[in-house]
Amino acid sequence: MNASLIVVAKKPEPGLTKTRLCPPFAPEAAAEFYHCLMLDTLTLAARLQGVDLSLAFTPPPALDYFRDLAPNGFQLIPQKGANLGERLANALAYHLSQGYRKAVIMNSDGPTLPLAYLEEAFWGLDHADVTLGMGHDGGYYLIGMKQYYPILFQNIAWSTKKVIPQTLDACRRLQLKVHPLPEWYDVDVEADLERLRSDLSENPASAPHTYAFLTKLDK
Repeated sequence: MNASLIVVAKKPEPGLTKTRLCPPFAPEAAAEFYHCLMLDTLTLAARLQGVDLSLAFTPPPALDYFRDLAPNGFQLIPQKGANLGERLANALAYHLSQGYRKAVIMNSDGPTLPLAYLEEAFWGLDHADVTLGMGHDGGYYLIGMKQYYPILFQNIAWSTKKVIPQTLDACRRLQLKVHPLPEWYDVDVEADLERLRSDLSENPASAPHTYAFLTKLDK
């Protein structure tokens, strides 16, 4: 076993999913929108060659939902932890403990992420301790490592602009070499949605389920 890519996802629930996109979406539409984002993100992940694929999902009773959602070849594992940091840390720790030499964990709401960035997340670990996908909003869209460093997930102000600075500070304290990936975005607020619409107008095939949903919504 050489490398593992882990996608983290949460079952959509109207009123609880993508609430910062309500409006412009109604709660039911926001949940359906995230469902489409996940489908396209998993399709993107499945295009990656030479890695094992996992879907870390929550809540645990949603196994059947995610079994239907995930393409063939994904290992399904329930997320464990009281907050985002614990869930990311536990998923990475589990995979590295299984003997993988590289493990990368990514979000499920940035389906137009270039495949080359995912590939770089792995080969960057050939000369660095950590790879970090820089989000446009101060968070990261993925993190990869060869060894488990729990401090990278402790005392982080999750879902704020402090995530990347605090993570990089933790890397400096451990004297870890970081390979930064190009900036990308996930779709959390209306400005992100408009960027997504623009990207999909140029390349609908990059996220076909999401494109079909937005096209249907616009009619």
